[in-house]
Amino acid sequence: MRSNIAMEERSIAAYSGDGEEPAPALKSRRGVTVLVPAYNEAASIADTIKSLLGQTVSVNRIIVIDDVSSDGTGDVARKLGVDVLVPPKNTGSKAGAQNYALAFVDTEFTMAIDADTTLAPDAIERLLPAFSDKKVAAACGFVVPRYVRTVWERGRYVEYLFAFTFYKPIQDFFQRPLISSGCFSLYRTDMLKDNSGWRMRTLAEDMDLTWSYYIKGHGVRFIPEAVCYPIEPHNFLFLKKQLKRWSHGFVQNVRLHWPEIRRIPYLNWMVTVALWDATVASFVYLILFPFLSIFFLTPLFLLGYIIDIPAVLIPTLSAAIKRKETLQLLKSLPAFFILRTVNGIFMLEAMWSEIVMKRSFTVYEKGH
Repeated sequence: MRSNIAMEERSIAAYSGDGEEPAPALKSRRGVTVLVPAYNEAASIADTIKSLLGQTVSVNRIIVIDDVSSDGTGDVARKLGVDVLVPPKNTGSKAGAQNYALAFVDTEFTMAIDADTTLAPDAIERLLPAFSDKKVAAACGFVVPRYVRTVWERGRYVEYLFAFTFYKPIQDFFQRPLISSGCFSLYRTDMLKDNSGWRMRTLAEDMDLTWSYYIKGHGVRFIPEAVCYPIEPHNFLFLKKQLKRWSHGFVQNVRLHWPEIRRIPYLNWMVTVALWDATVASFVYLILFPFLSIFFLTPLFLLGYIIDIPAVLIPTLSAAIKRKETLQLLKSLPAFFILRTVNGIFMLEAMWSEIVMKRSFTVYEKGH
């Protein structure tokens, strides 16, 4: 059986811009409510909804939050039979849209998925067993770009394979995944509401939520068998918006949470490693290597740009072979180093702006 939205007795009213309000809070019932925040996502949201309707485990309700779109996003969603909420005005961010809909959730679990992301048919089924541990507040899965065509999509493809086959399993081994991915995660509703949903004090609300859970003693799990496929930036315009949001959001979360997370075992050194990679490694990669090559008049220092290729290639090649994507990986590898250079520029800019100049970037710009 697929989505049983029509078969479920609804205990709350769906707000659709006509004045209805959510019913008083009720005791959570078993099941999953899916929140799909969407702003001008008419081109992609149908695929997202269809992948939700095709899950091996039925969800109780799918709520699309049409954040005052101008492209008919809500109409596309309604035609597919899901509930659509329209806030009185644009909430300004994905976190704002999700928080608006959270008041309408009365199921044990809440799932958040981006409107440009599709799921493997068994993705939700794969995540649910993680919650047999009552301490687990959130679970996330493996992320693979849906399209791998442009240089930026290819770079992100390698970046994700590396992160989700090397870094993420290590983090999960120590029960400290650095982030429960905002594009696709499942949450225990009562713990999510206890956190006041997704906080809007940083530009990386998913990282803020993950670290807040750790501070409260909750757990987060990474389940690699649960796979999702987001649309990644296909050109530099979208990439710029995404990387600026990610880099500033990371720095904002470190600044916000460091007094607490430095006392949390494993998480403290994982954040330290991530911070070192974002700052020191970026400085070495972008500035020190070229300077030393010019100063000493030798190109030998430029070998630093390729010396870690085996470290990247081994785990990504292993994953690509399993996915039968070996050729795609090899063709995409050069793009990874281009993207890494761009990532470094944005991270150093964020550190300089947020820490040195005390200028916090607060405008949420959609960049996929």
